Amino acid sequence: MKNTKYVFVTGGVTSSLGKGIIAASLAKLLQARGYSVTIQKLDPYINIDPGTLNPYEHGECYVTNDGAETDLDLGHYERFLNIPTSQANNVTTGRIYQSVIDKERRGDFLGKTVQVIPHITDEIKHRIQILGKTGEFDIVITEIGGTVGDIESLPYVEAVRQLEWELGKNNSVVIHLTLVPFLAAAGELKTKPTQHSVKMLMQSGVSPDVLVCRTEHHLSEDIKRKLALFCNVQQEDVIESIDADTIYDVPMLMFEEGLDEVVLDKLALPVNTKPDLTAWNNFLKKHKNPKSTVEIGLVGKYVELQDAYKSIVESFIHAGSTYEIDVNIHWIHSEELTEKNAASKLKGLHGVLVAPGFGERGIEGKIKAIQYVRENNIPFFGICLGMQMAVIEFARNVVGLSDANSTEMNKTTPHPVISLMEEQKNIVNMGGTMRLGAWSCKLTKSSKVYEAYHTEMISERHRHRYEFNNAYLDKITAAGMKVSGINPDTNLVEIIELPSHPWFVGVQYHPEYKSTVLNPHPLFVAFIKACLDYKNSLT
Repeated sequence: MKNTKYVFVTGGVTSSLGKGIIAASLAKLLQARGYSVTIQKLDPYINIDPGTLNPYEHGECYVTNDGAETDLDLGHYERFLNIPTSQANNVTTGRIYQSVIDKERRGDFLGKTVQVIPHITDEIKHRIQILGKTGEFDIVITEIGGTVGDIESLPYVEAVRQLEWELGKNNSVVIHLTLVPFLAAAGELKTKPTQHSVKMLMQSGVSPDVLVCRTEHHLSEDIKRKLALFCNVQQEDVIESIDADTIYDVPMLMFEEGLDEVVLDKLALPVNTKPDLTAWNNFLKKHKNPKSTVEIGLVGKYVELQDAYKSIVESFIHAGSTYEIDVNIHWIHSEELTEKNAASKLKGLHGVLVAPGFGERGIEGKIKAIQYVRENNIPFFGICLGMQMAVIEFARNVVGLSDANSTEMNKTTPHPVISLMEEQKNIVNMGGTMRLGAWSCKLTKSSKVYEAYHTEMISERHRHRYEFNNAYLDKITAAGMKVSGINPDTNLVEIIELPSHPWFVGVQYHPEYKSTVLNPHPLFVAFIKACLDYKNSLT
């Protein structure tokens, strides 16, 4: 059994400083040194998970193999580390309180008054250590959401204080990420926000071991010395995190600053192997030195907040690096697309991806975009709802079922080519009840998707309630749409494509959840190649 060590990442001054990227970058460096590492996210909101949150509120809802709907930071963890996360990697206050209340209802506390301390903090400590007790990991990194000083974060900080004491010396490290702002009028960096943030953390009984300072300008040795003095850390424990061109630069920047060495030293772990970052640097080199560009339209209804499609954007980066291509995304709001303006809105694009989503808003715009690319032989990739819209568009405009629709949009449609899954029909609660997680799919060998995957059986992650209605299978396939992927257990249609089209593929699952830096998703790679071929055909 491994003596698992723990690293806690807290944040101060302001949110959105990039705790998830710092945690993932540190984990990447430790992994490259030969340590087995995982990362978990503790979210202070009271929702059980982000599954019922509007993407405008929380960005993308990421899904793991075991069907957990989680924070989008878990996507960063997987993309950096190239290993899957699970239900245990994301914990919310809602889940903590639900568990404690369930225990109270069962009588587990033997009549004691249930309180934040010790009962809530004990549950938090238990959740933090679940991954550590599996024996799989040398180091567990725990990112605590929110900002120190937030009321909702206090139980988590208290749990860290208790756990540090329980784990003993050299078994845990607290990294505090703060902002060192530059005041243009004064022409200088200001350390006071960081000092106040550390003071607030220390008032909760936790002293940071390492300071990571987000900054627009390099920190001088004088500033590092001042921060060390006022924040009670060694000068070498003050780490500069300067703004980077891309999140994928951050591991290398942290390596240059020595973050991994500082952490290993404090955990009394050997630093005797140089991290092997060859593959990472090869990816960075290709990503930053593209030989060509493709223009891709992303049609969705949450395009004002690009984090709603975070995994798709990152998948384009991974796939683009394979061919040393810069993927230039054009954000197209589906509500603004009509039959009259589709041609002008989609002009000059080398490919179109119609994104996932829920609900009726913007649906007709997605259908018009699909009709345009189908008729003009422009590469098309439809994901989840995007695949369903492709089926509806084909049923209406090719099969001749002019009123075809999904029962999600129109419960009384005479031609429900997309309908509610049988097992979903009696479900009342919305949260955590969709078809979630990894499911198998069998591919047809003579198909575009088989050419991409080079294997007959695949496993992909899902998040949906509605499906292709098999009652219309014969009509739709007779008209020329090919079903090239089916779930072998349920017979559900997973993938459709048009053999008469250069590259027209729709998938019911979410391939973007499985794309990583070192393993770009084969469908994104194939789509990018199709877009490049289309571009070259125009010249």
